[in-house]
Amino acid sequence: MNHDSAPSRRQYHQARWNEPILYELGSPGERGVLPPGVDPAIGAEAQNWEAHIPASMRRKRPPNLPEISQVEILRHYLRLSQENLGAGFIPDFGMATSTMKYNPPVNEKLAGSPKLTALHPLQPQETVQGILEIMYKLGQFLAEISGMDKVSLQPRAGSQAIYANIAMMRAYHAKRGEGHRDEIITTIFSHPSDAAAPSAAGYKIITLYPEERGYPSLQALKAAVSERTAGLFITNPDDTGIFNPHIRDFVDLVHAAGGLCAYDQANANGLLGIARAREAGFDLCHFNLHKTFSTPHASGGPATGASCVTQALASFLPAPTVEFDGERYYLDYNRPDSIGKIGQFYGVAANFVRAYAWIMAHGAEGLREAASVAVLNNNYLMKKVLEIPGVTAPYEAGQPRIEQVRYSWEGLAQETGLGVEELARRAADYKMHFFMSHHPFVVPEPATLEPTESYSKRDLDEYAAAWASMADEARHQPDLVREAPHHAPIHQMRDQEAWLTDPDKWAPTWRAYRKKHAQAVESVDEMA
Repeated sequence: MNHDSAPSRRQYHQARWNEPILYELGSPGERGVLPPGVDPAIGAEAQNWEAHIPASMRRKRPPNLPEISQVEILRHYLRLSQENLGAGFIPDFGMATSTMKYNPPVNEKLAGSPKLTALHPLQPQETVQGILEIMYKLGQFLAEISGMDKVSLQPRAGSQAIYANIAMMRAYHAKRGEGHRDEIITTIFSHPSDAAAPSAAGYKIITLYPEERGYPSLQALKAAVSERTAGLFITNPDDTGIFNPHIRDFVDLVHAAGGLCAYDQANANGLLGIARAREAGFDLCHFNLHKTFSTPHASGGPATGASCVTQALASFLPAPTVEFDGERYYLDYNRPDSIGKIGQFYGVAANFVRAYAWIMAHGAEGLREAASVAVLNNNYLMKKVLEIPGVTAPYEAGQPRIEQVRYSWEGLAQETGLGVEELARRAADYKMHFFMSHHPFVVPEPATLEPTESYSKRDLDEYAAAWASMADEARHQPDLVREAPHHAPIHQMRDQEAWLTDPDKWAPTWRAYRKKHAQAVESVDEMA
């Protein structure tokens, strides 16, 4: 059986290391760093730091940290890096709805400057004028890009920005004496956080489903709106890549009922310089800097979100806001209507620098070109993919999409019995991957691609050819697909899948895992 049939510009086999965790490396007494001693010049009182820590807060024993040499740490992480995939290795546009794009190394150099990494969030404001200036100007950029009036960079990620927006929405209604508004309307193909964050804030969620063109009808929205409507949270284009052309009518309808409208711009990569939240009538919106503005996604952190609002909601923004009085930049805590802090400190400063540098490098014309190329890449890739038998793009095939497409492999699954679960594993043998879909799977056998502006026509052709090859394999070499991946460092879990789906087996730390594992072994021994 040929495991090397992937159409590719290079042969591929990922490194596989049976790599222990740090706790299993090293040996007692090994050291990777020697911390400096206390400078005698600081005085005996400062050296006696233990006297200033209450006994109840002191550890009874030293922390159980790995004892390991510096060179072994280097080897450990280099080996792990060989088991990774990303834009530095592959055309990495399979993680759609998360906008994985190229992060320029020059921006990493800026973010790694000691002038930034040595900052402390409790420094006096006079000593951090540089980063405050970047934060202030980045906020101005995002205000211009969205059409909003005021921006907060305090949210740590898009989901927290949505939570900040629902908190501001609640404060706005409460100040107007309309605290009875306790319903939020969203759509099934909006990002799940548009339902999850308001739900976590105590709101009832009304979810609208798409009709034949891929978005809900205005009549469906009319049926959902009432005097209890606090607002609309909607992603547009949504996670299918379809742009709702009636979005202004949706906003006007909610406004007529007294509600507010929040624009989830997680999928804004195809809209830069082309469409703005302001012109669609929105009151709030948010961006994910780790998506549209090319800062690292980093597996959920350190991400950064940005909440953007009109002047009518500016007083409710999280405190502090970054202000400029003509001479100095400062943090303004004097905001009586503010929802307060949504994080102990202000956010991820390195991502502010990366996003600022990316915007400055592009300029206004460059941002619009990036969006245009992203849309071009996406629609070119869609044309290539739809030539593959067994895959479709639901909701009026051939309808142009913005920056991503949610495809369906349902036809291939019905023909061969092999669906997206098997294809996703086989994709790893092609040094690729793809995101299926947020749950629930409204599109059957879903697979979502977002090529962005970062990738070349050659990259797109290679990816489409890989999908065509996998479909052919499913028909003519089904076991090759069923038993994949063959070239990845980890193969199918099969009998171990219960560890992912059974909460009783989950463990948040290595120590907890070892404890649970030991208990499981003892239980099996007792049964024997």
